[in-house]
Amino acid sequence: MGELSGAFDHVNDDEFGEVIFEITRIGDAQRIAAVHVASGIEVVVQAPAKAALADVQALALRKLRRAVGGSADGSESKPGKFV
Repeated sequence: MGELSGAFDHVNDDEFGEVIFEITRIGDAQRIAAVHVASGIEVVVQAPAKAALADVQALALRKLRRAVGGSADGSESKPGKFV
């Protein structure tokens, strides 16, 4: 089993609100969970451990914006529905 370590970070965007990031490194990978505080919606992305943290956090934030209800560019695009 690989090494497990974790950390937290957060951002506060005036337009989108507060987002908490949980960064967990598991061996050669990192798992970034992003939670939109106002709605409680959480998304997760995984990346190689060597990937730049800022890039992976930006990816998680774009995914979270889509999950909350709008795409990263501000258009109102909702994800599909699985049945």
